[in-house]
Amino acid sequence: MTVTALASSVPFRRPRLIRAEVLKLRKRRGLVLTAGLLTVGAMLVTYTILVSIHAANPAHHGPAGGIQNLGHTIWLIGTLGSVVGILIGATAGAGDLGAGVFRELVVTGRSRAALFAARIPGGLTVLFAFVGIAYALTASGSVAFAGSLPAPSVKLLVESGLWVLLTTGFWFAIGLGISSIVGSRTTTIATLLPFQLAISPILANIKILGSGRAALPVIATDNLLPNAFGDTARTTSVNPTLSAAVALLVLAGWACAILAAGLWRTRTRDA
Repeated sequence: MTVTALASSVPFRRPRLIRAEVLKLRKRRGLVLTAGLLTVGAMLVTYTILVSIHAANPAHHGPAGGIQNLGHTIWLIGTLGSVVGILIGATAGAGDLGAGVFRELVVTGRSRAALFAARIPGGLTVLFAFVGIAYALTASGSVAFAGSLPAPSVKLLVESGLWVLLTTGFWFAIGLGISSIVGSRTTTIATLLPFQLAISPILANIKILGSGRAALPVIATDNLLPNAFGDTARTTSVNPTLSAAVALLVLAGWACAILAAGLWRTRTRDA
């Protein structure tokens, strides 16, 4: 089955499967707590610190808002939100296997492709709920606490929000696909977190690798950041430089290939 066929199997005619996926993720209290702390909690703590140090010594510490602080905070949301995306994706992809209910779901006659496809909107619903609230906090803070600094425009806020959703959603897709392939939540998390947080940025900054670094997701996401932030929110030196279209193609290529492999493994796995 192609990725196009996968997309056509996600329709809203199967809302019960999607709601079931959302419910399964929401019932995992540890996952929900971790996701909340890494997104909403991180933003609350960040702005509490920024506002407090500015109030304590405004001569040495500038306002908590403004464009530059927005750049710092969306980098934080992008990084921590990607971790949450991996956690939710890995749980959605291997949760049924880990709970021992995959066989029961299959023998009921449900399409394996439909089961897999429902995990995508289901997982994104949970992920974007946390990431969306976290970004709403930082967007509001960047304007409300701008003080003497230039406040971000509506256009910049929209572009930043879309970047956050794209980045975190991408890593959710990778986590979902990999966990569906290997059948293990723990193995997926243990593999992807080091790659996303350490290995990928290191490879992206090794200039001897040349244009081959353009295939790395971190290069693509850095190139998609709004130019207003400069290097404030970037993980790498953004070399090589990619157009927005090429950067999106890189991310789409990774996501589609891994999701297609995860779908194939779901369809061929022994129940």
